[in-house]
Amino acid sequence: MADPHQRGDTATGESRVLLRTAGRHSAARRTALAVAGVAAAGTGLLLPAALGRALDLLLARQPATRWVSACAGLVVLTAVLDAAQTVLHGTVDARATAWLRRRTTRHVLALGPRAQDRFPAGELVARLVGNAAAAGTAPAARAGLPAAVVGPLGAVVALAVIDPWLALVLLAGAPPLVLLLRALARNTSACVTDYQRVQGRMAAALTEAIAGRRTIRAAGLQERETARILRPLPELSRAGHRMWRVQGRAAAQAVAIAPLLQLAVVAVAGLLLARHRLTAGDLLAASRYAVLATGIGALVGQLTSLARARAAAVRLGELHAVPAPRHGARRLPEGGPGRLELRGVSARRGGRTVLDGVDLVVPGGTTLAVVGRSGAGKSLLASLAAYLADPDTGEVLLDGVPLRELSRTELRAAVACAFDRPVLLGTTVQDALALGLPRPCPDRIRAAARAAHADDFVRRLPAGYATVCAAAPRSGGEAQRLGLARAFAQGGRLLVLDDALSSLDTVTEHRVTQALTAPRAHGTRLLVAHRAATAARADAVAWLDGGRIRAVGRHAELWQDPGYRAVFADGEGTRQ
Repeated sequence: MADPHQRGDTATGESRVLLRTAGRHSAARRTALAVAGVAAAGTGLLLPAALGRALDLLLARQPATRWVSACAGLVVLTAVLDAAQTVLHGTVDARATAWLRRRTTRHVLALGPRAQDRFPAGELVARLVGNAAAAGTAPAARAGLPAAVVGPLGAVVALAVIDPWLALVLLAGAPPLVLLLRALARNTSACVTDYQRVQGRMAAALTEAIAGRRTIRAAGLQERETARILRPLPELSRAGHRMWRVQGRAAAQAVAIAPLLQLAVVAVAGLLLARHRLTAGDLLAASRYAVLATGIGALVGQLTSLARARAAAVRLGELHAVPAPRHGARRLPEGGPGRLELRGVSARRGGRTVLDGVDLVVPGGTTLAVVGRSGAGKSLLASLAAYLADPDTGEVLLDGVPLRELSRTELRAAVACAFDRPVLLGTTVQDALALGLPRPCPDRIRAAARAAHADDFVRRLPAGYATVCAAAPRSGGEAQRLGLARAFAQGGRLLVLDDALSSLDTVTEHRVTQALTAPRAHGTRLLVAHRAATAARADAVAWLDGGRIRAVGRHAELWQDPGYRAVFADGEGTRQ
């Protein structure tokens, strides 16, 4: 397993790639934003010179119409450029955020169960929503940096053009400002990271409470759960206050340093005016350039935004640093029976070895029930068999081809899954049952529903198979039957059922199991079973114990072992 420092470096590297790619996604707009910002800064630099020249002409009682008009034009141009920056800034932010959310959502879905092995559901939502929006501001913040730098630097150059002494006075006080900006960027990044981390913890706790709302309500634990969710609030408050203190301290220091530098420049300009080395217009221009040169507010804002964006991007990078299962380009041999084989498979979760050196063969066209105590690794084995996760070591093969070498399309056409808590994705019930089918066929969908004993209650819905999923009330057992129907409709060589019969009543489970184990049933079936009756109907049973295969055989044979019988002791009893 990678150490924390290595994982942190990987996340940082991923975050940089994400920000670079998000920036390229809006390259034209980002360039336009940078150009508009620099142009606005240039216009702001020209205005003091034009004002100074107009003042000198007016004091000399000479015509100044052209210069006054130039000043008015520069003011209008500045307003237009500022409006363009506002529009472009919002557009770049929106496009970068949308791209980051799409990219991260796609990666989370590609990870499958592995995503929630590393991050709670609330954390995933917080990163996809809040952190993606914060990270999406990075391209625009970077595009604004040139303008934020051009203004102060251009003002220093303009002061040097008016008189070198003015620039030297200003530059004498520049080092404290540079150190201030450096400390601000470093401290802001640390504070924002803490703030976002606590936000993620609170989001995770809230999501858990929403998922368990019925249990909380039944136990009367609303107040306690509210307190648990809000427990990190003081820490969040401290992190927020630290963030504002850092920015407030920087602003206060800037306010203390900047006016002194401005006064020094104006004082020196006044002396030069008294010695007739400067005009009144030069003094006006110098005073304005001193404000521009020491006005680091825009630069502070850009650096703060960039620090927040980078901290959020690192949290997205932690997601992207988790590798998704790989896919190749191979196809399965024609007419294969669906032989499933696990060779030396080991898998870890949360730093614990769940499966350790598992060797297992499921002959094509047979039904294998996987049984074991809670925590034995049954669901993880099912995920590996369906290639919803990668083993840490070893290989999983279907008809002699490693699953990781199959193309995504070939794999999903060959392997169908049903779960204990199926989620119906789609507008209508028919859409949900046809999920993943390249060419949905109503007859095929209804046949699958009949096999799962779901057809009767679906027909009783307000609009039958055309009922909107959100308007289709269903019990846990009915939801499982719909999940089974969806898997049956997909067909394929291998059907993996991960506790997909647990909510069915005994009669329905018996009928569904009969359909699964019938001689005419197509393909290979891997069934995570908790009831002895289900295991008894399978062709063979794999008994998992402590992450290893303890025995494989017929249920009746294994039943002679007291340890095997004990597996079902907490379930439906010792019924064979």
